Amino acid sequence: MNQFMEAAIAEGRAGMRAGEGGPFGALIVREGEIVARAHNEVLGTHDPTAHSEVLAIRRASAALGRFDLSDCEIYSSCEPCPMCFAAIHWAKIRTLVFGCTKGDAARIGFDDEFIYEVIRGTARRAQVSVRQESREDALALFGEWERMASRRMY
Repeated sequence: MNQFMEAAIAEGRAGMRAGEGGPFGALIVREGEIVARAHNEVLGTHDPTAHSEVLAIRRASAALGRFDLSDCEIYSSCEPCPMCFAAIHWAKIRTLVFGCTKGDAARIGFDDEFIYEVIRGTARRAQVSVRQESREDALALFGEWERMASRRMY
């Protein structure tokens, strides 16, 4: 077994056994060295975004002092959910290696299919009511950003 995948699985096991969340672990690796590791902490922190991949990205960014992780890889015990998959893209990580599939996760109760249906526009019922308001005021904020000489894109 790949040493990094083995460590990601061990991290998921540790968090699960500690009662902090489900059986999910992730590592960020740079140049063959582990930069950060995390397990799911949703139950332990009462934070629905405390997935292992997101936490590993946060910790790697803090350790490296930057938001661009394009020279890193992420190893996850499971195929990332839509939120984590998006976070991997925002962090510019170029390589994702995972163990279990989203289908495997669904079989044990972690089913994200309803989110994929919303993204595809095929959802039969809306879980979230969505409306747009105050566009002109929000555009003023965007205009301020565009005029800032010190703005830094990410």
